[in-house]
Amino acid sequence: MRQQSSFDLLVPTPNQPYFRNRIVQLPAQAFHSAWAGYATAKIPYPSGEAQPFWQIVQHCGEVPAQWSFKSFITTTDRPEVELLTREYPQRWHIEEFFRAQQALGWQRAGPLNLHIRYGQMTMALIAQTTLHQLRQRLGQPFAAWDAPHFAKALLQGLDGDIRLSGDTILVTYYNAPNLEVLRQHYEHLPEKLQREKIDPRIPWLYGYKLDFRFK
Repeated sequence: MRQQSSFDLLVPTPNQPYFRNRIVQLPAQAFHSAWAGYATAKIPYPSGEAQPFWQIVQHCGEVPAQWSFKSFITTTDRPEVELLTREYPQRWHIEEFFRAQQALGWQRAGPLNLHIRYGQMTMALIAQTTLHQLRQRLGQPFAAWDAPHFAKALLQGLDGDIRLSGDTILVTYYNAPNLEVLRQHYEHLPEKLQREKIDPRIPWLYGYKLDFRFK
């Protein structure tokens, strides 16, 4: 990662004896108090690489007997308080994304061929974008559902039919929720796209237009 990427890496260290012993042996003067009950220390980490790695240690609590420790390894020598209190918590948004969207294909391992991997990720992102837009338009509780719940409770419960009307493929859905909201956004879709100066013809549907009805 350090040799092949311009990104900074910050990862928690395992809770193993080697790391715990290294932490508890740090002298008190190695820590710098950021505010009451929170202090940090940063020391070089032996990695065997030409460029140094750093170990960041934080302890919480005012009384030494009640201190709780946690440590991290990082490739950057940036201020540790900013890394741990502002930037590291943002990882949760990535975890939220995978928890909600991994069923779209992110949980499946792929080959080492980058073209295939990029194609797989592209299709997953297209599906995620489309479903996100639909969730936001349907509102609650649908907006909070993860991909498997959304598929089973909503998409698999829809009935419909497909017919060809002139140069337009007409899809009719039955039992869809929030009909007025869906009608507002998707009925007469070719006309809506033309008003936005978007060509409504779909190349991979042989140039046909696509429209929807909800009953």
